[in-house]
Amino acid sequence: MAKVKEVYKCEICGNIVEVLHGSGGQLVCCGKPMNLVTENTVEASTEKHIPVIEKVDGGVLVKVGSIEHPMEEKHYIEWIELHVDDKIYRRYLNPGDKPEAFFPVQGENMYAREYCNLHGLWKSIMG
Repeated sequence: MAKVKEVYKCEICGNIVEVLHGSGGQLVCCGKPMNLVTENTVEASTEKHIPVIEKVDGGVLVKVGSIEHPMEEKHYIEWIELHVDDKIYRRYLNPGDKPEAFFPVQGENMYAREYCNLHGLWKSIMG
């Protein structure tokens, strides 16, 4: 059963979906079940993926990694999400962009997620 905010990926074509409304049934793409993408929260290599949340004047800045993540054609951050209270904000990135996103929002309970095209989904928590 798919749950709200879960992310699934098709291992055949690469389609990625985020669940907006959870219910019974199985998510299928290319004739096969899609795989649930697990949120990583602990760095295990020299790559830095955990989003860093910083409250700044006028909003929130989310940077990917304590050391800037590469943004190369073959290795980059596809998107950054900021979950604030009951809302979700997302910025899509491209190779060559800075691996960060500014969101002009405020809130108490928040966490950020980002998706690396090679290393998957990463999450951090603040507040």
